[in-house]
Amino acid sequence: MTRIRTTHTGSLPRPDDLVDAIIAGDHDHRRSRSAAAVADVVRHQVELGIEIVNDGEMPRVGFASYVKDRLGGFVDDAASQPYTHTDIAAHPDFVKREPRWGSTRGFPTCRGALRPGDPAVLQAEIAALTSAAAAAGATDLFMTAPSPGIISIFFGDQFYGDRAAYLHAIGEAMRPDYEAIAAAGLTLQLDCPDLAMGRHARFGQLTDEEFLGQAALAVEALNHATRNIPPEQMRVHLCWGNYEGPHDRDIELASLIGEVLRLRPAGLSLEACNPRHGHEWEVFEGVVLPPGKYLIPGVIDSTTNFVEHPRLVAQRLATWIRVVGADRVVAGTDCGFGTTVVRGWRVVPSVTWAKLAALVEGARLAGAST
Repeated sequence: MTRIRTTHTGSLPRPDDLVDAIIAGDHDHRRSRSAAAVADVVRHQVELGIEIVNDGEMPRVGFASYVKDRLGGFVDDAASQPYTHTDIAAHPDFVKREPRWGSTRGFPTCRGALRPGDPAVLQAEIAALTSAAAAAGATDLFMTAPSPGIISIFFGDQFYGDRAAYLHAIGEAMRPDYEAIAAAGLTLQLDCPDLAMGRHARFGQLTDEEFLGQAALAVEALNHATRNIPPEQMRVHLCWGNYEGPHDRDIELASLIGEVLRLRPAGLSLEACNPRHGHEWEVFEGVVLPPGKYLIPGVIDSTTNFVEHPRLVAQRLATWIRVVGADRVVAGTDCGFGTTVVRGWRVVPSVTWAKLAALVEGARLAGAST
């Protein structure tokens, strides 16, 4: 019998009153409520049997958008236009059914030299997580932070005028946060949807070869920004977009794998069970996973309210175990369950926790079979 460790991608459903406080800009209530929410979400993860836990991103407005208020140089820009997902644009009847895809809103824009924010804000997040973990008996912790690449995808540049320079500036501005998370003894998870979602969301006009050139710039910026952190203390999350949609313009993992494996972090979290990417374990039959690296395949979907059967979870894990070995597999989720603060969850909280319970049981069954 082998123990298959369990984790998730980062964000978990926030309490309704915390959501209301964040949306309303009630900073006092947000600060006080966040600490209690972190304590609750850590305890809940431990009670379910999740081994590598985090704060559920309780204090943050979004997995990447929160940095607008952390770094100097970004401003809200009502005139900016959102990027267009080519898979969505190709299906206008889907947009008609889901009007939110046809809406427009302003995005933050870089209008000045980027600079690190107040370190006390992140230190408060770290303190809340470590305190909650001590109370719940959790010892293996991670904390998320967006990669330079995904920040560049979401936030337009009107200052640097060159993507390589912009990526480098983002990396240097985020580096104190990256290093502070690692210095606290936490595993740093770098969220990198840009390396996959960026292809059909921001660079749809490029060829795959041209896009891989852009991905290479993002990999170089991330590696440079994390140069002082040991690889084994980091993991990355690769994502094609955490939404229920066609995804028929997604770039294949096989095309990306060369750049992905150049990333310094040891852990690779990737979507592995949704209908568009559930087959891509095949990539690792022909690609040797470098020494020291391990995989966190998503064996629970984060976009539907189906609760996976633990035996299905075990079957999914068995495939990955066969391909790369049980000691290089950690059971995870395809993406987060609360990546952006909204009223009304896509996957409701009770179902989220039921899914994570199925993850734990499925990992137990998979381990018992090895």
